[in-house]
Amino acid sequence: MPTLEVQKLHDDACIPSYQSDGAAGLDLHARLDHAITIAPGDIALITIGIAIALPPGHEGQVRPRSGLASRHGITLPNAPGTIDEDYRGEITVPLINLGGEAFTVEPGMRIAQMVVAPVTHCTIVELGALGATKRGDSGFGSTGS
Repeated sequence: MPTLEVQKLHDDACIPSYQSDGAAGLDLHARLDHAITIAPGDIALITIGIAIALPPGHEGQVRPRSGLASRHGITLPNAPGTIDEDYRGEITVPLINLGGEAFTVEPGMRIAQMVVAPVTHCTIVELGALGATKRGDSGFGSTGS
């Protein structure tokens, strides 16, 4: 099992944790000095209060929490966000309020989840033309809905 190394940057920061044995994501908690209210349509950058060292060959995928998204319209404008293996700064999460009412983020609130996933690096080869496929260059919606 890979190891995720975590450094608390503030004494009151929460260490990410899985909420069940079968959970794919680690919950990330807001590390705030005071509550922050996000108006409809606004984005707020929320600090988590930790830095991490991901296992070699892995990334951290930061994703919305389904309950906040479905009940309040709180999501990530860049979902999923990527934390690169070599990043050592403080983890922050941009939240956007797509709901119709203001939403308040309280200190310690679970605001996002992070899935640690393997990354594959490719050898890049430039070609004058690519091999043909049945789909070809048909784009959005070309395979149905």
